[in-house]
Amino acid sequence: MAAFKPRRPRNNGPLPRPFRRNKPIVAESPAVDSRRAQRQQFLRRRGIYLLPNAFTTAALFCGFFAVVQAMNVRFEVAAIAIFVAMVLDGMDGRVARMTHTQSAFGEQFDSLSDMVSFGVAPALVMYEWILKDLGRWGWLAAFVYCSGAALRLARFNTNIGVVDKRFFQGMPSPAAAALIAGFVWLATDNRVPLKLVWLPWVAFVLTIYAGVTMVSNAPFYSGKALDVRHRVPFGVILLVVVAFVLVSSDPPLMLFGLFVLYGLSGYAFWAYQAVRGRANPARSVQRDR
Repeated sequence: MAAFKPRRPRNNGPLPRPFRRNKPIVAESPAVDSRRAQRQQFLRRRGIYLLPNAFTTAALFCGFFAVVQAMNVRFEVAAIAIFVAMVLDGMDGRVARMTHTQSAFGEQFDSLSDMVSFGVAPALVMYEWILKDLGRWGWLAAFVYCSGAALRLARFNTNIGVVDKRFFQGMPSPAAAALIAGFVWLATDNRVPLKLVWLPWVAFVLTIYAGVTMVSNAPFYSGKALDVRHRVPFGVILLVVVAFVLVSSDPPLMLFGLFVLYGLSGYAFWAYQAVRGRANPARSVQRDR
């Protein structure tokens, strides 16, 4: 007789649910949950911290882009890039205050970005466009503007909390850059002939004026006293609407005109304060001890 061979059991599928051996659920300790929550909070906080610096980096890129476009003889694009940098520069500080992510690093990074976008870029754009026709006078005017922007930014960083926050001490560098870029944009948009004898000298005077006004003591309204989170006067809202309508009708002309008025407003208010016998609100005062 043949040897007996045991038959292999058939695999008829998984065991019924009541006979399955489930893995025990191990509850995580409170320490693990706490570390995970801290990690998620750190990543979220880190993303919020990088948000204002992203706006600053974008403004820096616009300033660099303006220089590149000026070297490629695309002055209208370069002027528009400076205005875009101005918008981004105004947003990074507000985003940092809204998210409570102000830091010393952000302040220094913003100053370096402003130096490129509102100091070096406007000076080089104006020089490449028309000032180089004046020879040494042209690069002298560009250097006066560039050095004025550097001194303005250095003084602003050291005078934080010292001067009246309602006013800037000297014209802010973004407004000075808008004055230069607006003139270039207006002339290129209207195809003003560069062969005009008076055009380089007008650019020379405007560049010197912007550079000197940045380091002056003239008080320029900052708008920081206006808190948009609370009730805003109807007159302010009406002025903003009118400004948007005017700018949209002819951006080069209206923007240049608005910043010319702003560039003159500091000296006008300074003279008004002197006639009334009042002190200059933009003057540095000693901190309370």
